[in-house]
Amino acid sequence: MAKNNQNLKRRILQEMTTDYANALEKNFELVKQFIRITSKGEIDVIIKDKLPGKERILLYLIGKLYAKEAELAQVEYAGNKELQEELGIPRGSLLPWLKDLRDKNLIRAVKKGYHVISINLIEKTLKMVERKLKSK
Repeated sequence: MAKNNQNLKRRILQEMTTDYANALEKNFELVKQFIRITSKGEIDVIIKDKLPGKERILLYLIGKLYAKEAELAQVEYAGNKELQEELGIPRGSLLPWLKDLRDKNLIRAVKKGYHVISINLIEKTLKMVERKLKSK
């Protein structure tokens, strides 16, 4: 029985675990087409005028993950006020979009009014944005 447990443990570690830094590294070339990070850790979605609001929010949250990894930001999540100000989205549009993104499990609330994107959604989100831009 112990040997089976060891084998299962090994398979889980090899095939199912995700490495946060590896996910960011893997998508680096794609993400830098859409996002810039200032030396102060501020996120600039460089294509925001070409995308609908929900996609801008997702890219901004991805930028927060990269800023945190580079130690340019203290946290990997963004608050409603930050999203409003940085993306220029009115509160009346922002809140329904955030709810929709949460309902679709594309983002999650870390506390009231603060959101993060899951690391396992980075690649899927970036490829979706890339497809949308190519279809325009």
